[in-house]
Amino acid sequence: MPTTPTALLVHGAFADAGSWAGVVTELRDAGVPVVAPPNPLRGVASDAAYIASVTAQIDGPVVLVGHSYGGALISVAGTAENVVGLVYVAAYVPEEGESLGELQGRFPLTKLVDNLREWTYPVGGAEPAVEVTIAPDAFPGIFAADVPAAVTEVLAVSQRPLAAAAFTEPASVAAWKSKPSWVIVAGADQAINPEVQRFGAKRAGSTVVEIEGASHAVAVSRPAEVATVVLDAVRATG
Repeated sequence: MPTTPTALLVHGAFADAGSWAGVVTELRDAGVPVVAPPNPLRGVASDAAYIASVTAQIDGPVVLVGHSYGGALISVAGTAENVVGLVYVAAYVPEEGESLGELQGRFPLTKLVDNLREWTYPVGGAEPAVEVTIAPDAFPGIFAADVPAAVTEVLAVSQRPLAAAAFTEPASVAAWKSKPSWVIVAGADQAINPEVQRFGAKRAGSTVVEIEGASHAVAVSRPAEVATVVLDAVRATG
């Protein structure tokens, strides 16, 4: 059985697994096995169950890495037996029984809230449900202010929508209570207030690294710095 933990990278809302490309390259160059699965973005419980299922099928220890909404998922999926550490990247770090709306509601809201665009999607045997994306013209400033304009234009039109219900669904458990955790705070985040990130890190007793001037898309703009923290987690738990 492998002894070096696999880094399982969970993307958040309005993005896809490709957002981890730079981090994947850095980790693989350092000899760390990596898995970056698609996140369904349909709800905390169902998405966390999917991530937990992927995790359980990996031989050896796993460090879960969650960006943004993905932080809520690793908090729940992180109770899996082979998970040895959690890394939150510009992410929510919810308490058991706490929703993302409740957590971010403790602090001033960002521009994200006023720039969400609603869509609907079909649900078998029920009325259509609501999902959200960021208005394309607002996307660069809110999500990726430190990413080149040519890249943000592509990211803006290729967003993965998040089910609106995900904001009100509580986390069923908080794995950070039993697993070591690291938090990367994106200092210039306009999607999740950095104070939300700092609060979650303090409450969880996490090792904190703040990247000054980083946008919400810190994994895209600062992949080497993000990978360094993941490597620290891998080495500390391996």
